[in-house]
Amino acid sequence: MTSPSRILRQALGLLLPVALVVPAWAKPADLAPFQTQAAANRMALVLPTYPLNPDEVKAQAESAIKTADAALTALAAQDPAKATFASTFAAYDAATARVSDAYAVINTVAESALDKTMRDTANEMSVKLQEWSVGLDYRADLYQALKAFADTKPKLDAQEQRLVDDQMRAYRRAGLSLPAAGRTEVEKLRKELAGLSTEFAVNINNARAPLDFTAEEMAGVPQSFLDSPGVKQPDGKYRVLANVTWHAVAIAENADNAATRRAVNIARSSLARETNVPVLSKLVALRGEIARRLGYATWADYQTEVKMAKTGATAVKFEEELSLGLQPKFAAEMETLRGLKAKHTGQAGAQLESWDIGYYTNKLLKDRYAVDTEALRVYFPYQATLEGMFTIYQKIFGLKFTEVTPPYVWAPGVQLYVVQDADTGTPMGAFYLDMFPRDGKFNHFACFPQKVGGFLPDGRYDLPVAALLCNFPAPSADKPSLLKQSDVVTLFHEFGHVMHGILSRSRFVAQTGFAVPQDFVEAPSQMLENWVWDKAVLDTFAADYRDASKKIAAETIAALVAARQATEGYATRRQLSLGLLDLALHAVPADEAARMDVVVVSNAVLKRVAIAPPPDTAFVAYFGHIAGGYDAGYYGYLWAKVMALDMASEFQKAPGGFLDEKVGRRLRDEVYGVGHSRDVTVSVEKFLGRPRSQTPFLDYVGIKQ
Repeated sequence: MTSPSRILRQALGLLLPVALVVPAWAKPADLAPFQTQAAANRMALVLPTYPLNPDEVKAQAESAIKTADAALTALAAQDPAKATFASTFAAYDAATARVSDAYAVINTVAESALDKTMRDTANEMSVKLQEWSVGLDYRADLYQALKAFADTKPKLDAQEQRLVDDQMRAYRRAGLSLPAAGRTEVEKLRKELAGLSTEFAVNINNARAPLDFTAEEMAGVPQSFLDSPGVKQPDGKYRVLANVTWHAVAIAENADNAATRRAVNIARSSLARETNVPVLSKLVALRGEIARRLGYATWADYQTEVKMAKTGATAVKFEEELSLGLQPKFAAEMETLRGLKAKHTGQAGAQLESWDIGYYTNKLLKDRYAVDTEALRVYFPYQATLEGMFTIYQKIFGLKFTEVTPPYVWAPGVQLYVVQDADTGTPMGAFYLDMFPRDGKFNHFACFPQKVGGFLPDGRYDLPVAALLCNFPAPSADKPSLLKQSDVVTLFHEFGHVMHGILSRSRFVAQTGFAVPQDFVEAPSQMLENWVWDKAVLDTFAADYRDASKKIAAETIAALVAARQATEGYATRRQLSLGLLDLALHAVPADEAARMDVVVVSNAVLKRVAIAPPPDTAFVAYFGHIAGGYDAGYYGYLWAKVMALDMASEFQKAPGGFLDEKVGRRLRDEVYGVGHSRDVTVSVEKFLGRPRSQTPFLDYVGIKQ
């Protein structure tokens, strides 16, 4: 469905040549020459306009709506006898794209602005834009104009017909086939749903959980954490922010004191409980009711209709079968961890708790595989890692990245890069980096599209722009930001989303970049995680920041891979527990959804599939995906991962391994570049040159066929 919220869903052994990325010490280039070059190629490299105060936030949202309304009213008023594809569906795509762009910018302000008033105003306008989008689906004049043209059965090419079919299906899914009263009620419910989704996200962003511990209570926690800005308090205690992911992980994996781990685990599992449990209850009930009114058995059936899974039952079956297949490996891994706890505590009958998993997994890595994830940080200084990743992506995709001076940034330290085709020099888009935490900022890791690419009325291609918002440990006065290997995996993943958005070149915005089915959207980025486990790849950038001649030993990397596989049963079951939790809330009829206790249901799934959460907690209240566009869709992460590993296997067997340029270019052309302009199954199999296979995934988790 064409809506502003769509944009958020749109959320190697070889020696490398000298890095094409501008060195960290170099002065950023000017943007203007790249804009001139774009213009010479019938393109527009125009950055989004970011509002500078709350009044401008409101004005920008209202202007986008006003401009779109004028264009759409003209579309609806045209003489049906003179209507063309360009004046109907293409015009609709272009008009709504500008609102999507406005939503993207305002949503970024809501998630990253320094000023709370700016964030609050942006959240208000986000709701307004979403409500406008919902209302757009119920404009009878537009529907009739588009339907009238579609009913003429015009002769269209494949992409044009796909746009027509998708939009008419969207109208059906919005309830346009219902009687007028029914349409009005569904529209009302969907607007209420949009407001509640924003409220859920705001409550998460505002959740705080500071906990202070003594030095004794912080035993085992790395000195690098203790020395981090804001941790050491004037009274000598150490402050842990349970709402900040890397804080919580540092404690979960390293704190010797079980009470400390437990306290942080409970605090994190209780974030936003009071505010979000009632909101989620309303969301689940509303979704069930909307599905019922539209003729679907469940919200999951409604959501999956436009995904690869097609039905809620297919999604549930996929997750349950994977869970069952992993049971022996999962059980063995959990017993290994329990045994470590028994030995460590001297209690033969010790039982694993949720706050034990990270700690004893870390001990397993150290004791059995000689992997010390904290010790490996020295090999991943942020800047060198970033530049190394840039060099890799430039090489395999045939690109060049150049840092430029941004005309505006929303916070100090935000950087801007232009992307060019390495062969022709033609600009392809731009991306921002906002990489370190601050108060009030989005506190996870994600790619935020800023503008989706598409053709302008004058025939120029408006180049895409993306922003990467991350929360890596900030550098200190005497030490650079040092990443964990898992942080590097996250960086490669999220920047994969940036690449997906920028490399897509579909004719229509509704078919560009992240407009692919949601259970595929993670595959192109998940695939790129595999690069971080390869010795040849790591040798291109991973080096001790104190002595660049020191690389990660081959034995260490082999141990990392073995250790990952040794714990992959739990890691995958954890993902499955979240997917099945999501489906347990949404793959039920409306009457059951309305009376559901979302906390009881959620906690029961977590206990059945992975491990019981702490008593009297509500993890689901802080599960942002469930109101952030992944409702009845979280299964898609694993669905996509199966395809991601299948695609990665093409690099593994190529002459150049993960650095193979021919495979990289094929990936760019057949998967990233085409977006949703054709069926993604076709795109994947064209890249593979064969039917899809689950074998690489099973190999990855350690299940041999």
